Amino acid sequence: MRVQHSPTGGGTAGRSPATARAVLAPLALAQFVCSFAGSNMNVMINDISEDLDTTVQGVQLAITLFLLVMAALMIPGGKLTDRLGRKRCLLIGLAVYGVGALLSAAAPNLGVLILGNSLLEGVGTALLIPPVYILTTLLFTDVVARARAFGTVMAFAGIGAAAGPLIGGLITSALSWRAAFVFQALVIVVIILLSRRITDPLPPDPTRVFDTGGAVLSAVGLVLVVMGILAIDDNGWLAAGLLVVGALVLVWFYRWIRARERSGAEPLLSTSLFRDRTSNLGLITQNAQWLMLMGVSFVAAAYLQVVRGYDAIRTGVVFTAATAGLLAASLGAERLAKKWSQRTLVMTGFAVTICGIGLLIVLVNAWTSAWAFVPGLLLIGLGLGVMLTPSVNVVQSSFGEQQQGEISGLSRSVSNLGSSFGTAIAGTILVADPAFGAYAAALIVLVVIGCGGLVAAAKLPRTGPPR
Repeated sequence: MRVQHSPTGGGTAGRSPATARAVLAPLALAQFVCSFAGSNMNVMINDISEDLDTTVQGVQLAITLFLLVMAALMIPGGKLTDRLGRKRCLLIGLAVYGVGALLSAAAPNLGVLILGNSLLEGVGTALLIPPVYILTTLLFTDVVARARAFGTVMAFAGIGAAAGPLIGGLITSALSWRAAFVFQALVIVVIILLSRRITDPLPPDPTRVFDTGGAVLSAVGLVLVVMGILAIDDNGWLAAGLLVVGALVLVWFYRWIRARERSGAEPLLSTSLFRDRTSNLGLITQNAQWLMLMGVSFVAAAYLQVVRGYDAIRTGVVFTAATAGLLAASLGAERLAKKWSQRTLVMTGFAVTICGIGLLIVLVNAWTSAWAFVPGLLLIGLGLGVMLTPSVNVVQSSFGEQQQGEISGLSRSVSNLGSSFGTAIAGTILVADPAFGAYAAALIVLVVIGCGGLVAAAKLPRTGPPR
C-alpha cells in the first residue's frame, strides 16, 4: 500500500522564513551531532586509550564500529519511516542516541564505550538521520528552497565533521573526554525540544510490511565488507575472505529484493533505485566525499598526536581551517545553486579537495610548523562544502515522495559507508607503516579515490542552474 501525499502537506508555499528556520533548526542540529560524533573522537585517541587502559587500535575500532553500525542500519532505518512516521523515527533515534552518549560518558572500559558509542549511538543515528533528509525533501519543495535547506543541513554536517576535532579538543583539554559525550547528550535534549515545531507531511502507514530478511542481508553484507578492510593489516587471507563473503551476501541481498518484487511483496529497497543513472552517479560522489573527509580527518589527527605529539586542543585548532572553508562554502549553497549546475559544483569540489590533499602531502613533509596544515585543510573544507549539497540534492531529487524513505536510507548508508571506509582504510595504512611513509601513503590513496569521484561527477547530466 502506497501512502499518498497529504493535500495539506508541508511544502514551502506559504511558509514564513521564521517558520522555515524553526523547522530546519532541529534537522540541521541532528545532522551536526551525528557528524560530530564521527570525528571528535579522533583527537581523544590518546586520552581515551590511557584512561581506559586500551590501545590506539582499540579506540580506532570503536570509531570504525560506530560508522559501520550507521552504514549497516541506515537502509532499514529509512524504510521504517514509512511504517512509524518520520517524526516518530526522529524522536526514537534521538532518545536511543542520548542514552548511548550518557553510557559512553560513564564507560569504565573499552567494551562499555563500544556499547554506548558504537552500538547505541550508531543505532540512534540510523533511526534519526533518514527522517532529516526525507523531511527536508518533503517540506522544501522548490529547487532553490531545497538547495538552501540542504545547504544548511550539509553545512551543519560538515561543521560537525570538520569542527569535531576542535570542539572535542577544547572539551577534552578543559574538562575530560567524557564531557564531550555529555555535550552530545545536551544537544540531543535541545533537538527534542525544538522538534515540537515539526509536522510530518505524510501520515505513517502501520500496515506497511517490513522486509526483515532484506534488512538482515544488507546489514550483514556491509558489516563483512568493512570488517574485511579492517583485517587487511592483521591477516591478508582473512581480509580477502571477509571481503568476498561480504560481496556475495550483498549480491544475495539484491537477488532477494528482486525476487520479492517479482512475487508482489514489498522489498526493503526497490530495484528501481539502482536503475537511475543520475542517482547512481550521485551516490558514488557522496561515498567518495565522506570517505575523503573522514580519511583526511583520521590521518591528520593521528599524525599530529602520534608523530608531532600535539594534545587534543592543539590538534583541534589545526582543524579550524577545514571548518572555516567548509562553513563558508556550505552557507553559500543557495547562491552557488542559482549560478552553477550541480554537475559543475560537484566537479569543482572534487578538484579543489584533491588539490588540498596534495598540499597536505607536500607542505607537511617539507615544513614542521603546524601552519603547514592550514592551506591544505582550508582547500579541503572549501571543496567539500561546495559539493556536499549538490550531491545530496541530485540523489534526493531523482525520486518522488513515495520513494523518499528508501532513497534517503540508501543515500545515508552509502555516505556513512564512505565514512567507515575512510577511517578503516586510513587506519589500516597507518598501522601498516609502508616504507615511503604511512602519512603520505594514506593521503595518496585518498587522492586516487578523489579522482574516481571526479570521474563520476563528470558523467552527471549537463543541466544548467535552476531559474
